[in-house]
Amino acid sequence: MKPVIELSDLHRIYPGATPVHAVRGINLFVKPGEFVAVMGASGSGKSTLMNMLGCLDRPTRGIYRLDGTDVSGLDADALAAIRNRKIGFVFQGFNLLNRTTALENVELPMLYTHPGRTGRETRERAKRSLTQVGLGERLDHVPSQLSGGQQQRVAIARALVLDPALLLADEPTGNLDTRTSIEIMGVFQQLNDAGMTIVMVTHELDIANYARRTVVMRDGRVVSDKPVANRLIATTELEKLNAAESAADLAEAIR
Repeated sequence: MKPVIELSDLHRIYPGATPVHAVRGINLFVKPGEFVAVMGASGSGKSTLMNMLGCLDRPTRGIYRLDGTDVSGLDADALAAIRNRKIGFVFQGFNLLNRTTALENVELPMLYTHPGRTGRETRERAKRSLTQVGLGERLDHVPSQLSGGQQQRVAIARALVLDPALLLADEPTGNLDTRTSIEIMGVFQQLNDAGMTIVMVTHELDIANYARRTVVMRDGRVVSDKPVANRLIATTELEKLNAAESAADLAEAIR
């Protein structure tokens, strides 16, 4: 089975009076169906790595194969084309159109990449994607009518609607409270259990523990790459949170 991500001696050097060697010789393989969390302090190179994985930037040298295709030397147009076909993006900011319904927000990528698809086909695919993330009853709601967690679910549905080989998530819980963060991790775990390959950048160790594997970067290099030993399961963590909140409410009522 070919890797979804295959990096061989990948470097990224930003030129200037003092060149910045942001990524230094990374070798990394991500197989289909993996859920990988990438961690590292500011300046570790994780954002630069994420940009290259997302075909938003090109390596200075080395090889990057995405789902079997060498994308290392592709020009901007070719990178954009493969990015649209192969990658779904989820960001910390939801990046939704404020006056557009959840359904229309999810339809948007198909209007750019499949202009020949009928309106009915586009709508049905968007409905399926929203139902997949638990928003089948919120199709006609605009972002201001949705909670932060629901808005992030719309963003995830939009990322999934073109059936990407890879889902890239950049700090997807950064704007969310504890309960909503766990719920979003539950969505990712469900998607991963169904076979979706996910790479997520996060600075939160507890969020990284919902993944199956953690890659830690420092000074542009991978310094640790190992399975998550005590993986958190979102459904279990929500049960614990509910129990703790119930106990707190009971204690308050007794006072």
